[in-house]
Amino acid sequence: MLLGRMAKMAMPHGTPAAAGHELIRSNAPMGIQEWSDQITVVELLDSPQFADDMSALLEQLETAPSDVVLNFAGVGFINSSDVAKLLRLRKKMAALHRRLMLCDVAAQVHGVFKVTGLDKMFEFAGDIATALAAVQLAAGAEAEDAE
Repeated sequence: MLLGRMAKMAMPHGTPAAAGHELIRSNAPMGIQEWSDQITVVELLDSPQFADDMSALLEQLETAPSDVVLNFAGVGFINSSDVAKLLRLRKKMAALHRRLMLCDVAAQVHGVFKVTGLDKMFEFAGDIATALAAVQLAAGAEAEDAE
């Protein structure tokens, strides 16, 4: 549960994780953790781990749909194959009517999104705490609208 402790430590006091939420242990690869029953956090790394985690996430979403936060803190570059996997994930999330948030994206990686125009297709947050808060707020607003 080292990843869970690291993710919890990365959360500033007052954020939802510091308020008692811990990452939930699952059978998914180490980079994929259920932050709650509605949100999955993926700690991405450079390829080839990037591709493996994205494939595992797409598989997991088939049986357990959830909102997803992709933490790019461990990603220093992305290639065209990684971009294709992100686009596939975006399409899947839209079909599931779920939210996808990218966070902690390095300037070099964000440049790839900007040059390709993909920065307009994805939602970004500066850090994981902000991403989790945005996803939770959006889910809360959608629940209120449904009532």
